[in-house]
Amino acid sequence: MKRTVAVLVTALALTGATHASAQEAGPGPGTLEVTVIPAGGTFFVSRNNTPSFGNYNLGGSVTYNVNRILGFEGEVNGSLGLAQDLAFGGLTRNLKTPNTVNYTGNVVISAPTHSPVVPYITGGVGGQTVFERAELGITSTQTFLTGNAGAGIKWYAANGRWGLRGDYRFIAVRANDNTPAFFGPDARFANRVYAGVVINAIR
Repeated sequence: MKRTVAVLVTALALTGATHASAQEAGPGPGTLEVTVIPAGGTFFVSRNNTPSFGNYNLGGSVTYNVNRILGFEGEVNGSLGLAQDLAFGGLTRNLKTPNTVNYTGNVVISAPTHSPVVPYITGGVGGQTVFERAELGITSTQTFLTGNAGAGIKWYAANGRWGLRGDYRFIAVRANDNTPAFFGPDARFANRVYAGVVINAIR
């Protein structure tokens, strides 16, 4: 009897180990993914005489995948101001744009491709903190409500431990009563793109 139980336990352990190994080795999303964003850009469009401008982005996100289709993502990224020609206040001057910090919570819907390539759509809400830049009339740090929607694609390496990600977002920044003239009294809109490295922290 003891021998039979031992054989069954061993067989089950081997089966489970083989299954786990196969899951780990296969390409695809993990239960918990970390995306490192070393390069990206946010491009605000001109509206009601406010200037268009672009900033450099870097940051990261953590995604919990409930299954291969549904995931929840938290993201934080920094937008670094760049010196550029800005048409503002009736003049065009070469000035540095403001630095910002952006944080969002998103829902991610992925296509269940069961392959190394996984397209997805995503959207969510969050905030954008804009730091002081006196020469642009931004005299204090302010935070605005944001919304975003977009899509992207992930590619996973054969070992299933890491991958690459390209992402596009359309972003709306809601104005408030204290919005500086550089941003204008109305909502501002931007397009953001980034390239990232995906790490499957938990398979």
